[in-house]
Amino acid sequence: MTAAHSIRIGVLADTHGLFDPAIPKYFRTVNHIIHAGDIGQRSVIEQLEAIAPVTVVSGNVDGYEQSGFPSETVISLADHQIAVRHILYEGGNLTKGGRAFLDRIRPDICIFGHTHQPKNEWLGEILLFNPGSAGPKRFTLPRMVGLITIGARLSARHIRLKDQST
Repeated sequence: MTAAHSIRIGVLADTHGLFDPAIPKYFRTVNHIIHAGDIGQRSVIEQLEAIAPVTVVSGNVDGYEQSGFPSETVISLADHQIAVRHILYEGGNLTKGGRAFLDRIRPDICIFGHTHQPKNEWLGEILLFNPGSAGPKRFTLPRMVGLITIGARLSARHIRLKDQST
């Protein structure tokens, strides 16, 4: 796949009801957006849908399936299988359920949230990507979103958002 045919994916999680006004700027060139749970308010998804098609999973704050969104999903973009699940890690460790999910799906990319800790690393052949939290500032962690590009090669990066108190 050439750079001219690259697919760009905007990635965020843990918005907890906050739609940061910088998101449209950072996601203006994306082909797809993935929200990895803890949405907080439906209006966040509606605002994302005004930018690009959105795939979303619910998180623990959303009440999982009670929110109307699945707790996990798998999509295919640019011949890459992308798995999305809110909780993959807890306490710095891959959870038993997270490991079972990866073993069952065998994705090329797994996007997750929950910990608010940005992660961009490989587990064997799987890119694990946590965009960090795009919601209100919590703990000492930076507020972030991510961009994944699928082209001649697969790349992922974090974008730091300004700290907000709301």
